[in-house]
Amino acid sequence: MALVKKGSRLITIDGVTYRWRVRGRPTYAQGLCERPLTVAVEQVDYKGRVLLVGMPQDHPSNWIGGSAPPVLPSAVAAIVRKALAEGWQPKKPGTAFHMTAPVD
Repeated sequence: MALVKKGSRLITIDGVTYRWRVRGRPTYAQGLCERPLTVAVEQVDYKGRVLLVGMPQDHPSNWIGGSAPPVLPSAVAAIVRKALAEGWQPKKPGTAFHMTAPVD
């Protein structure tokens, strides 16, 4: 599974470039603030495992005005480092690696 380039951002962490993205439109459950925002991350130039991270905030386009602070690149960098420490191998093919971001 590869991320769509449109709407994604590049970030370099410890000399490795990753692409990350937040879904543009919320899913139905995200729109109702029943499910949290999800961030997807992949290493650039590899068709390996995608990292899917459940964030502690609501989707910014939710329909009921839930709290939606922006996802900062510094948070993405911390999440990627934590995922790598927990065993995410972005170069190896396979199913998505799921994790939950810690609440600040």
